[in-house]
Amino acid sequence: MARIITMFSMFKEDLVQLSIFKNLSDAQFEQLEPMLEYVLLRPNQIVFEQSQFADYLYILLTGEVLVRYKPYDGPSITVARIVRGGVFGWSAALGRLAYTSSAVVSVAGEAYRIQGQKLRQLCEHNPETGVVLLERLANVIAERLHNAHTQIVNILSQGMDLTGGCEGKVDQG
Repeated sequence: MARIITMFSMFKEDLVQLSIFKNLSDAQFEQLEPMLEYVLLRPNQIVFEQSQFADYLYILLTGEVLVRYKPYDGPSITVARIVRGGVFGWSAALGRLAYTSSAVVSVAGEAYRIQGQKLRQLCEHNPETGVVLLERLANVIAERLHNAHTQIVNILSQGMDLTGGCEGKVDQG
């Protein structure tokens, strides 16, 4: 029994440093602990592919992961660079069938992963814990979408003269 408590103490010390888990109670950690799986990430490892079945949400402990989106008519675009404490694969937590982008390890590291279905069940059976986790996940998603929007605007505007404006121009065709 002492070994389990020691392992849980080390586990909790890792997680309490991550923003998604900050200020969770001991009881809330006890609810999460059996759902989290430790994962080693190797350089250039593809964690998941765009359109692959979305089964896990990942929380990065160390290393770096690139989230890439590939439009059907263009090259792959890096839309996020995930570092310590970052979350990726949130399609699984939202109950989506497939990931909307790919995740590739750029720097070897470690992560925890949670099956999306188990996370949704936790939210249903323990709404207080679920609300805290979902609010924090919503913040991650909102920031990522804002950053992706900025990157897409930058890509689209490359090579364009944006100082002239569009007003007053009439098609003479």
